Amino acid sequence: MNVNDLNKAFESRVRLGIMSALVVNERMDFNSLKELLGITDGNLASHIAALEKEEYLLVEKKFIGKKTNTTYQITKKGNKAFKEHIQQLEKLLKKLK
Repeated sequence: MNVNDLNKAFESRVRLGIMSALVVNERMDFNSLKELLGITDGNLASHIAALEKEEYLLVEKKFIGKKTNTTYQITKKGNKAFKEHIQQLEKLLKKLK
């Protein structure tokens, strides 16, 4: 086990935060994620797009009145990849002890 075994999609602290939030919450909306992580709209949007490209997130857009409401949900593929990433981190930490 070495650092090259870690999933590159989760190298960013923002992506780690997004995935962590979605592992414990069935779904979250854009503003809730943005507030939780303390980041800008553009920063969140770019990281969401990268995770969506990997098929780790489902994005659902709908309207509430005239306002757009975008929610995110982790996919089975995303959940599996994230849990494997965490397991690899744990292995690396044990190796470093």
